[in-house]
Amino acid sequence: MAVTNDVTIIGGGIVGLATAHALARERPGERIAVLDKEPGWGTHQTGHNSGVIHSGLYYPPGSAKARFARAGGEAMYEFCAEHGIPVRRTGKVVVATEAAELPRLAELARRGAANGVRVRELGPGELRELEPRVRGIRALAVPEAGITDFGAVARKLADLLAERGVELRTGTELVGVATDGPDLVLSTTTGEVRTRRAVNCAGLHSDTVAELAGARPPARILPFRGEYYETARQDLVNALVYPVPDPAFPFLGVHLTRMIDGSLHVGPNAVPALDREGYRWGAWSREHLGRLVSDPGLRVLARKYWRTGAGEIARSAVKPLFVRAARRLLPELRGRDLVRAEAGVRAQAVRPDGTLVDDFLVVEDEHWVHVLNAPSPAATASLLIGRDIAGRL
Repeated sequence: MAVTNDVTIIGGGIVGLATAHALARERPGERIAVLDKEPGWGTHQTGHNSGVIHSGLYYPPGSAKARFARAGGEAMYEFCAEHGIPVRRTGKVVVATEAAELPRLAELARRGAANGVRVRELGPGELRELEPRVRGIRALAVPEAGITDFGAVARKLADLLAERGVELRTGTELVGVATDGPDLVLSTTTGEVRTRRAVNCAGLHSDTVAELAGARPPARILPFRGEYYETARQDLVNALVYPVPDPAFPFLGVHLTRMIDGSLHVGPNAVPALDREGYRWGAWSREHLGRLVSDPGLRVLARKYWRTGAGEIARSAVKPLFVRAARRLLPELRGRDLVRAEAGVRAQAVRPDGTLVDDFLVVEDEHWVHVLNAPSPAATASLLIGRDIAGRL
């Protein structure tokens, strides 16, 4: 008779691995497994992001993002230092380039203070001292922000899990779910898995996994491709430089990121992808397009924000428009300084009424915990999110 796991986690990104890590530490006698359809760990959102450790500046006080980001960032710094993963507490500046942005900048300062984030307000001269080539009329300096390699964090988590006897199965896609008495029977491409509880950390495919499990997810995933450029002019900025974000969207705008390997990336924009894993321009799937057309929430979203979406698509297709957006912060930047870098795809949950889910979204039933929205700062806060999910189990 097949052995029954205590917990099986679907999805080997940083949140799924952090959940297994928390379970293995807290329940050392239990049988835990992590399944991922890819040949390696952290190959999607975990391995395609800017590597920024966020401070908790942006998030509404009392939200799950606010609760997890501040302490989660410190936990990530400690984890990286303990395991020899490159990490730097670089600090960041959030820059207002015009007077209309000043009320939003003040709101960010208020949120940061409410969330326990150290924030220092800067005038133009003080901004030039930190970032001589950046231009703005006012800014916030946030010293706790930093950078690491979240892909390396995921691989280290997998190594630790293997040492603790957790079953790790790559190349294993979930294709069906059934119940057998008190247990779940998970049909996968590498055989059947029996388990008492399961956790859905499937990211871009989290709503599909929830549907396979018999749930009716309260939100559907709309993938957004985040496109970056890289520049060889590494002298342009010292650390992390962000614009004041638009509060209508859970995206932070085109920013300048010093990566942990020393490279400098500019971006991302946010273009609706035509495939779940639409990392390339032109990538599309008939199944995904069918879901886009049939989903009422996505149709409402498209009608409401078509102008914004058209602008993002234009910046994606026409490089000078992208450069113009970045030059608001960095006037010295030129199109010849930029070459295309690897894109990422963000799993953004959308409710049936067309609203973008801004906070983490987790739903539970007798057998499952479904993580249906875990955008930034999920990588930053992954160790704490993992503990929270383990506690729910």
